[in-house]
Amino acid sequence: PRLGILIVRHLKRLERVILGYLEVSDGPGEEARLGILQTLQCTIEHAWPRMPCRLPVLLKALLRLLWDVHSERGPTPEPVRAALLHGATQCLILLDRCCQGQVKVLLAGLHSSCEEGRLQECFRKVQEST
Repeated sequence: PRLGILIVRHLKRLERVILGYLEVSDGPGEEARLGILQTLQCTIEHAWPRMPCRLPVLLKALLRLLWDVHSERGPTPEPVRAALLHGATQCLILLDRCCQGQVKVLLAGLHSSCEEGRLQECFRKVQEST
């Protein structure tokens, strides 16, 4: 938050860090992933003019995170899984706002073909966001 729009100076490097943290589980508490989702939300809010060109990479990483969290059968407690799904959904909603509804368009087909209830709920929240 301190950098504000000046975060765009470091966006390329920050994006690599964010993607790296989203890919790897860090144990049952998932503190790093939860923290990096908050960082991503803050980055999207402050650097929103630069998000459309980063949409493909960020969307892919967030969808992969949603699937990994849903399909993992490790020691992660249910409240932590729910927090990860919620954080990723909030990032998708913010991305959609920055990208004039492109995320909704891209997720439309995925929402109808996905049979997993928790993932459908996340996609529904994105579709219904304004």
